[in-house]
Amino acid sequence: MKKVIFLLLLLPLMAVSQSDNEYMIFETARLTPNPTQIAQFEKGLMEHNKKFHGDGPYGARIYWISSGPNTGSYHWSMGPLPWSALDGRPGKENGHDADWDTNVLAYVTPESGATSYWKNETDLSRFSKDFTINKMLVDYYDITRGKGKEAMALVEKVKKVYAEKMPDETFGVYSNELGSTKEGRDLAVISFFDKLAWIGQDNGFPAKYDEVHGTGGFEQFLKDWYAVTEGGESELWMYRADLSGISGDVKVADRQ
Repeated sequence: MKKVIFLLLLLPLMAVSQSDNEYMIFETARLTPNPTQIAQFEKGLMEHNKKFHGDGPYGARIYWISSGPNTGSYHWSMGPLPWSALDGRPGKENGHDADWDTNVLAYVTPESGATSYWKNETDLSRFSKDFTINKMLVDYYDITRGKGKEAMALVEKVKKVYAEKMPDETFGVYSNELGSTKEGRDLAVISFFDKLAWIGQDNGFPAKYDEVHGTGGFEQFLKDWYAVTEGGESELWMYRADLSGISGDVKVADRQ
């Protein structure tokens, strides 16, 4: 049931209005090592992150994907940082690009390296306390064209349930800044947890939803949700502190 809840959980904000204030994003890339060169890949990735992504806005974390079609791949994530910070990111002039090409890309498969940019939707996320990243359930959603506003309204309803009934749950909502209708990954909802047993726990979300929004509310929510989405997929990620440039410590202030 936990899986179902987070499958419905949050939806995209494809129609979020822009403001003059800078917002925070993450730059990410999926890397699949050559099966015969995993040791070389991990060594090169670790050394690269420690040298070029060890602190500040360019700090990077590595996650190992342990389920789904991308099992065995690694997710590289830099940020959070504003778009403007990318103008000063490590590059060719300080040896970053040559090091990346020689010590990381040299050991990955040809289809590796697809880069995405994800906006941290702070108004829909729930970071109620500081925590340390361990394991993550990542749910991707494909939002029907033209249904962004309707999806946002449903997200708000779900967030209200968590705020009132499960305030200690920790999750982040992220929208794809440069999405594709072919990719089908408009929104990502990341739930942070420590034990895999968490996935199998029934948190009674349907009943709690009805308590907040009225009898029959959850059933209607499902109908509305399926009407604004084209599907989704989920992955389990494991934080790899040994390969990351920064720790897994997350401060609430950094997610506001």
